[in-house]
Amino acid sequence: MENGRVATTIVVRPLASALPLGFFAFGIGMLLLAGNSLGWSSPAEGKDVGMLLMSFVAPLEFAAMLIAFFARDTGGATALGVFSTSWLAAGWLLLEAKPGATSHAFGLYELTFATMVLLLAIAAIPAKPFFTVLLSISAVRAILAGAYELGAAKTFDHVAGGIGVAICCVAFYGGLALLLEDAQPRAALPPSRPGQAAKALEGDLAEQLERLQNEAGIRSQL
Repeated sequence: MENGRVATTIVVRPLASALPLGFFAFGIGMLLLAGNSLGWSSPAEGKDVGMLLMSFVAPLEFAAMLIAFFARDTGGATALGVFSTSWLAAGWLLLEAKPGATSHAFGLYELTFATMVLLLAIAAIPAKPFFTVLLSISAVRAILAGAYELGAAKTFDHVAGGIGVAICCVAFYGGLALLLEDAQPRAALPPSRPGQAAKALEGDLAEQLERLQNEAGIRSQL
């Protein structure tokens, strides 16, 4: 204690970024859904797609979410968390549903999920524009898929599948960019990080620690 003030020591455990894992798993999941929508896999193989989503994509997204929360990346962890359970829900539905069947309940879920994803995309604009792009495209895919589940023409499902292929490419690009960025370390591929995100990667450590005492998990209330 000095001059009536109590000195506080904060120990931060270094963690690897969970986002490359999240991006690659996300891309594979989107391609599986796209293949199911575009007819690359037969309706009878829907159960296989569901099992792959539940056994491969969902666990990896969930693991990435845990690491992101430990690393105090609130936005990334929230997005990974909601998507990890969405893969589980979609996989379970495909596993249990009859081949080619639609579900109004799942359609309503898709539309509500798309609304939530758009909110996450808006929140990511100041620091992570790449997230904004990826999440926005994902929301469009969910809206089209939800419309099909609620009774729209099969064309909606086909367009959603095409967008799913595009999302896979964007997600793989993001995963590669983050891996290269981790090796540099600097923004390796566009779009570059703006604002606080750029400071987190290239800025001075002391500057970042200034606000550490006010972050969730350290301050007295979340």
